[in-house]
Amino acid sequence: MSEKFTDDLFDLKNDRRLSVYLYRAGFGAWLLYIVSGAQFMQSMRMYRTDFGVFSFFLMVMGLSASMIYDYYHHPVEFAQKKKWLAFSYLVLAGLVYFFILHNEPISLEHLFGSGLF
Repeated sequence: MSEKFTDDLFDLKNDRRLSVYLYRAGFGAWLLYIVSGAQFMQSMRMYRTDFGVFSFFLMVMGLSASMIYDYYHHPVEFAQKKKWLAFSYLVLAGLVYFFILHNEPISLEHLFGSGLF
């Protein structure tokens, strides 16, 4: 991988490839969510909710990355998308709270006690 490729990929202001890649990865995770409900994927069924939440996460990150490009090149689209982005973050927070945390409040003791910091 050349340095020029990575410089262009993470130049969100002038290149929207990263947002496209995030959308495609989110679509792939969504397809995994659908397929994991099939009978022949019985061993993957326990990850079905994780695939769905991860798909939504990737789609929201793709929207966030594309908004940086739109801010500089398409201000009218940016104004419309920022309302959807705020709504998407609220929905994502709700999904993580209900499906990942199982309605348990987050405590700092839990984070510090698990060795993350």
